[in-house]
Amino acid sequence: MKIGLFFGSFNPIHNGHLMVASYIANHSDLKQVWLVVSPQNPHKSQSSLLNEYDRLHLANLAIEDDPQLKVSDIEFKLPKPSYTIDTLAYLTEQYPQHEFSVIMGGDSFQNLPKWKNFETLIKNYSFIVYRRPGFEITETYGAKLTYLEAPMLELSATLIRNNRKEGITIRYLVPDKVREEIENNNYFKD
Repeated sequence: MKIGLFFGSFNPIHNGHLMVASYIANHSDLKQVWLVVSPQNPHKSQSSLLNEYDRLHLANLAIEDDPQLKVSDIEFKLPKPSYTIDTLAYLTEQYPQHEFSVIMGGDSFQNLPKWKNFETLIKNYSFIVYRRPGFEITETYGAKLTYLEAPMLELSATLIRNNRKEGITIRYLVPDKVREEIENNNYFKD
């Protein structure tokens, strides 16, 4: 089965993430998109992250009724910080029946040469890249690349966290079940 891996801190997961994941699941040859919750991204400060199991729970709440989307905690079992190449090697070994592709925005794709074992990544895996304003793909690095014009929202997890700190509603920015869980647990208030 063809599986797309959409990596992220999902701090928290929001409707922008879900729109992209759903669009790619429906407009590509993938059978499923796995949202891979990264406990520790090597490019982000650990102190700004909600507990990894809380982020995992919020992601599961967000997609619970969508058979095309699945949340993965695979990186919880791997050394931290999480590197995409290590996760892919582990998944390929654990699930030899699946073919994995990496889903990312054009901004992340431009930074690919800075990633651990970048050459191995592009040699062994395909990429589905969605448009990000201001980050046009001018260099493919020889990667097997599918470029999609997924719908975009000017929405970020930072905006959601800032709204919470300032007492501003996050309704319509995240799924209702995610909003309720965030509010009931006072996430992102401090």
